[in-house]
Amino acid sequence: MSVSETTITHSYRQEDIQQILNLAIAQEANDGEFSRDQLIEIAAELGISPQRLQEAEQEWLLQQQEQQKRREFDIYRRRHLQKKVGKYVIVNTFLVALNLISAGQLSWSLYILLFWGLGLGLKTWNTYQLQGQEYEQAFHKWYRKQQISQFTQSIFTRLNNWLNMAS
Repeated sequence: MSVSETTITHSYRQEDIQQILNLAIAQEANDGEFSRDQLIEIAAELGISPQRLQEAEQEWLLQQQEQQKRREFDIYRRRHLQKKVGKYVIVNTFLVALNLISAGQLSWSLYILLFWGLGLGLKTWNTYQLQGQEYEQAFHKWYRKQQISQFTQSIFTRLNNWLNMAS
């Protein structure tokens, strides 16, 4: 007797069901893409109400937007780190050269190189640490700055448009 011929009762956790359905849906997908009508049809077949589907879709869109903001934040942090590394290389190259020319050996510039390098190493560690409370705090601080900047820019744009219309 094969497994398909016997009726074995299984119980599944919610995570297991999601993984099984994700695999089945992925196998059915045409080039990994579904239309919105197909999404509605699949939800109906699973007994998911249109309202619940719409709520889930809106939540998914919000998650996608937050992921995009986090990617922008990560890019911002890496660019900021690149600038710091550039400054470190330029300044310390100058100081090492100055030290070698004046003293003929590395002495005082080595301390600057090492201590600044230690700080830069810690900054690098924090930049590539993408989880934890510090990361979340830095992300939210950056996000608030972005929102304030956009709001301020919007006000100035409207003010300029109003002044241009008035003149």
